Amino acid sequence: MFNVVLVEPEIPPNTGNVGRLCLATGSRLHLVKPLGFSLDDKTLKRAGLDYWAEVSVSTWDSLAALKNAQSPDARYFYLTTKTDRPYYRANFQKGDFLVFGRETKGLPEALLEDNLGSCLTIPMEGTRSLNLATSVAIVLFEAVRQQTED
Repeated sequence: MFNVVLVEPEIPPNTGNVGRLCLATGSRLHLVKPLGFSLDDKTLKRAGLDYWAEVSVSTWDSLAALKNAQSPDARYFYLTTKTDRPYYRANFQKGDFLVFGRETKGLPEALLEDNLGSCLTIPMEGTRSLNLATSVAIVLFEAVRQQTED
């Protein structure tokens, strides 16, 4: 249904939880290297529970490699705190790529600057960021909701 992209994820339990979210929504998980852990990491598998083996997951050497392997008309949304456009204003379509950055640094500035029209944020007060898995859940389930409206 959707594609969730984690660029250089650092914390295995976050990735395990995101994997479960992807499985629950029929989405594909894309992991862009370098990863801050091994895919054999027991905390990754613990967070993914016994579902991890069922998660549709691909690893990529770079975001460019992932994009080059997709259709040229594939749509990408870049989640960041550095924009004012809320995620719920986007009109998501099946097959879209939802791109999230590292837990400690987010997405690279140059990537955001090159894709200003495709940047989205989760509005929040009182904190500068949310947990990666929480952020993915918020945006992914909005995308799913938009596809299931009557």
